Amino acid sequence: MSWESVKEPSRDFVDRVLAIVRTIPPGRVMTYGDIAAEIGPHPDLAGESGAFGARLVGQVMARFGADVAWWRVIRASGEPPKFHEDRAWEKYMAEGTPLTGARERYRIDLERARFRPGEESAGQASLGLF
Repeated sequence: MSWESVKEPSRDFVDRVLAIVRTIPPGRVMTYGDIAAEIGPHPDLAGESGAFGARLVGQVMARFGADVAWWRVIRASGEPPKFHEDRAWEKYMAEGTPLTGARERYRIDLERARFRPGEESAGQASLGLF
């Protein structure tokens, strides 16, 4: 399967991407690749590299992500979604997302802000909260 042959992600893939985005808490982020990895093996990604999965997640977010917290899905470099840097900045400020750099050329501090599904409840369970 080549990038050109994937004209449209399946409804199942779109639903999985959006479901994962809905789990990202305020002030936290996932990269496009993190989301593809969380989905795992999927027919839409059969035989393709990790970069292909990240691109397909990006396509889903561009086409179907307006009604979810799109600013919480970022590039692997820590940069916010391309062409939405100013709008995303306001969201990050409101949520207290860890950032580095000045507003004109900022990045999200992935070491502090990266969300891994299950990590919050695992940490709470080890504290005896569940």
